[in-house]
Amino acid sequence: MTNSIEEIEFADVILATGTNTTENHPIAGMYVKRAVRKRGAKLIIIEPREIPLVKYATLFLRQKPGTDVAWINGMMNVIIAEGLHAKEYVEKRTEGFEEVRKVVTKYTPEYVEAITGIPADQLKAAARLYATAPKATILYAMGITQHRTGTDNVKSLANLAMLCGKVGIESGGINPLRGQNNVQGACDMGCLPNVFPAYQNVAVDTARQKFEKAWGVKLPAKPGLTVVELSQAAYEGRLKALYCMGENMLLSDPDLHHLEEALKKLDLFVVQDIFLTETAAFAHVVLPSACFAEKGGTFTNTERRVQRVRKAVEPPGQARTDWEIIADLSTRMGYPMKYGKPRDVWSEIRQVTPSYAGITYERISRQGLQWPCPNTDHPGTKYLHRDRFTRGLGLFTPIEFIPPAEVPDEDYPLYLTTGRVLYQYHTGTMTRRARGCNERYPESLVEIHPNDAAKYGITDGRTVRVASRRGAVEAKASVTERSPEGTVFMNFHFGEARVNLITNPALDPVCKIPEYKVCACRIEAA
Repeated sequence: MTNSIEEIEFADVILATGTNTTENHPIAGMYVKRAVRKRGAKLIIIEPREIPLVKYATLFLRQKPGTDVAWINGMMNVIIAEGLHAKEYVEKRTEGFEEVRKVVTKYTPEYVEAITGIPADQLKAAARLYATAPKATILYAMGITQHRTGTDNVKSLANLAMLCGKVGIESGGINPLRGQNNVQGACDMGCLPNVFPAYQNVAVDTARQKFEKAWGVKLPAKPGLTVVELSQAAYEGRLKALYCMGENMLLSDPDLHHLEEALKKLDLFVVQDIFLTETAAFAHVVLPSACFAEKGGTFTNTERRVQRVRKAVEPPGQARTDWEIIADLSTRMGYPMKYGKPRDVWSEIRQVTPSYAGITYERISRQGLQWPCPNTDHPGTKYLHRDRFTRGLGLFTPIEFIPPAEVPDEDYPLYLTTGRVLYQYHTGTMTRRARGCNERYPESLVEIHPNDAAKYGITDGRTVRVASRRGAVEAKASVTERSPEGTVFMNFHFGEARVNLITNPALDPVCKIPEYKVCACRIEAA
């Protein structure tokens, strides 16, 4: 996030898109509701499904899945045409505006309506409301990123925010709500195929040499493979061994039939997890690890806040903390890792990660600090880009709309989109072992609009078969107007109805994320 969670409450306008905030990020959702209820903030929801937060919204725009670039360009078209953009901000703090202006010229509200289904007058109202607010913030999540155009979607939101001068101000910015409690921290520490900690590129000689010196080894200059690319490499025989930590791939990855065949071809498949997941059951070796309450260390949350984690109980049985397992394996394989405790690892992090350098265990003993925090006198950074962007000037990127990889046709006439629900979490590794969660949401459901249900002879509670070009799954129907006509929704929490057997593995060409949020499907009563 460019800004802080608590700042949401003080925004004049909140634009939330691709995020079912109250169900998937309840704390952030609480601040959104508080902003509307207590401070009179205006809320714009742009989302295919009627999520619970809609009842708080001033405007609810319902786009077709996979058409985000079009409506964002459309909003910019209105803002520029009506002279509502932040002219001085654009002139002094950004570059590339003219190229974007030329591209969005054709994205008139009427043109956008034909692509997205959003009525032209609603698009105009949203554009005016966002542009004229003194403080306006954008919230988004995986409904924006999990597309083959995910990178384009995010850059388009950045274009919109810069156009209106909303970046580098309190209660403004572009704020991704990350999917788990330490996704931000994992990325910060280099759990990406092309960077070292602090996003230092492996292909840059000076960055690589810095880590070679710190670790005393020779490091590759070539970026590695992403998760989906790993499975393809295994399928083709280019990858011989895979070490999977805390990832239930056989529920969370797309096109699971293909993944299963790929994993079968590995010479060695190791899974390190807190439970025997569907993926762990497929492994040659399982290493039992400790859960969050059984280890010490830090988590870095979605607002870049580094927080202490303290062990509450001992790990059960043979379970060990992740860092101990990794250090032990490394030592046995010839590279000694002589960490004695989590604080030792943290000391190394501070040495090689400039944005974390000023964060000590003592400073975060009571309250977390937000990076960048370059030295021990620094108070942490509440919001980014106050005076300048990292590169100096903010860069506008002209982006054209590209349709999803699959759209409905005669054989597969409906959209399928996927997501999460309040009472289950990701692949259910923990929540499906919690009685209370299972009582509230015990099984997978297929959300179907009443008109679609009537058309295909499906009644509420009946088992329905959902098929795509990659296979089929079955689950009970939930006939509801939450999903728009022409679109069905499934969650991915349940192994009994693995929706990712049928999702589309089409990848974003830049970040390689799969297009989980839209593919073509058909439904029938089972």
